[in-house]
Amino acid sequence: MSRGRHQRRRDNVDRWAGTMLTELHARSAGPTDIVSQTLASNRLGVPSVVFFGVAGAAPLTVIIGAISTIYAVVGNTALPLVYLVVAAILSLFTVGFVAMSRHIVNSGAFYSYISHGLGRELGISAALVALAAYSMMQAGLFGLFGVVASSVLGAVGLNASWVACALVAWAVVAVLGMLWVDLSGRVLGVLLIAEIAVVLIYDLVMVANPADGGVSFATFNPSQLMTPEVVAMMVLAIGGFTGFEATVVLSEEAKDPKRTITRATHIALLITGLMCALSAWAMSVGAGTDRIAAEAKEQTTNLVFSLVGPHVPDIMITLGYVLFMTSIFAALLAFHAAVSRYQFALGRERILPSRWGYTHPRTGAPVVGSITQSVLSLGVIIGYWLAGADPLVQLFGYLTSVGGLGVLILMWGTSAAVIAFFLRHPHRENAWRSKISPIISFFLLSVILFATVVGLGDILGLADDSIFNWAFSAGYGVLAVLGALWAVAVRYSRPEAYASIGRGVDNRPVVDFFEPPPPHSHSVAFQHHPPFEPAPYEQAPYEQAAYEQQFGPFPPFDQVGKPQ
Repeated sequence: MSRGRHQRRRDNVDRWAGTMLTELHARSAGPTDIVSQTLASNRLGVPSVVFFGVAGAAPLTVIIGAISTIYAVVGNTALPLVYLVVAAILSLFTVGFVAMSRHIVNSGAFYSYISHGLGRELGISAALVALAAYSMMQAGLFGLFGVVASSVLGAVGLNASWVACALVAWAVVAVLGMLWVDLSGRVLGVLLIAEIAVVLIYDLVMVANPADGGVSFATFNPSQLMTPEVVAMMVLAIGGFTGFEATVVLSEEAKDPKRTITRATHIALLITGLMCALSAWAMSVGAGTDRIAAEAKEQTTNLVFSLVGPHVPDIMITLGYVLFMTSIFAALLAFHAAVSRYQFALGRERILPSRWGYTHPRTGAPVVGSITQSVLSLGVIIGYWLAGADPLVQLFGYLTSVGGLGVLILMWGTSAAVIAFFLRHPHRENAWRSKISPIISFFLLSVILFATVVGLGDILGLADDSIFNWAFSAGYGVLAVLGALWAVAVRYSRPEAYASIGRGVDNRPVVDFFEPPPPHSHSVAFQHHPPFEPAPYEQAPYEQAAYEQQFGPFPPFDQVGKPQ
């Protein structure tokens, strides 16, 4: 079957990059350095990776803060069903997302997948968006932690400002970010098990004490999905899932990553979705379906505690506040791990300076990336404190909402990348994983992304004439353009670095190609077959002779396409 001129050009570029990577890999083989360019492998099992994913989503923080806010602002009681619908949409996204993770093991995650699917230029665009989004998510959470921790300490008679509490959390996260990743996983595991247990107890108490004298399932009525407020609720609800996708960032440190990451990502999404939907329903039962919106407006973030307070000992309320604080801390730790590993992936592939691409020789932690993120977040904390800004609204509210928009953009782009990747590399996954699910998720995420961009000002509570109604979205566009221009500059100034973009820990292409012609040539075409099967050379004899004159003897058929 004939192939278009532009597709042959893309294939020639990939073959040229593949040969360059093979040569670089051969030249770099030798004595190991005292500082490694790989993360600590074989450290994390499924439970630890799940803890990172669920911690990023911070379910207790969502239940106490986001669910109450959505009930209060939107006033629609379909929220439990909306969380299930959003979980279903993200499940469709996850099918293609983790299918790609089985073929690309890279701590760059979104950046790597987009570079493989949509090209290296858009891959660097995604990298800049990811760094900005996850950095803002983490920095914003310090504002919420400071406020909550200050309130908890005030309840026991200790006065501490929000910035002092935030700096203590910052110091602990900075230290843990430099240590063994499995140590952070164990810390998250302890915190999350306690957090989930308290959430389930609270839900059970609210359902056991219904305000209307009986348990109602009216909030799960599908007809409510036809109301105009549902799209706004989905936009707000999807923020409660942000962080579950960070499991793939840990792929290089997981045991048997192709299975571990797949299972952990699905489990993290399932836990987050079910907890949010169950708690939203339990709150409507405890307050009454007709009164939940009014109660949420009156109680705000104290809604859950006001509903369970009359039915449990005071120690359970105190424990809930403490775990609310530790839930935020767990999310801080998870986002710190994600940002530092993105920086490591870019440093290893020489897009950032090479020192970012090394890890600690004992702990395997991405040292420079971890330090960089700690310094950046410290600057944000101090800057907001010196400016006298509201840590809850202007630090937490603004930065996490804008960061969530960035993560949504990355999911949308990755859905497109999954479609493109499997169109070029068919037969690697079945039609459901490679085509149907990614296409459906791309369409649905496009709708949600459009609604988020249009309604971002309302989410942030901005005036209609505020410049920030569009400035944040435009900022991501500027980052994307800068990333693409950066990749073009690297292509011509450092072609070996361009060839490495998104290619991961072993510095090799996904598909092993023949020795290629230069990227500008279209004289040789190849027919790709399923991975690691011999691919016949289909050119005329005179073309083979010209090929061998330029590149040397043609490889034997029994060695073509096999892994090195």
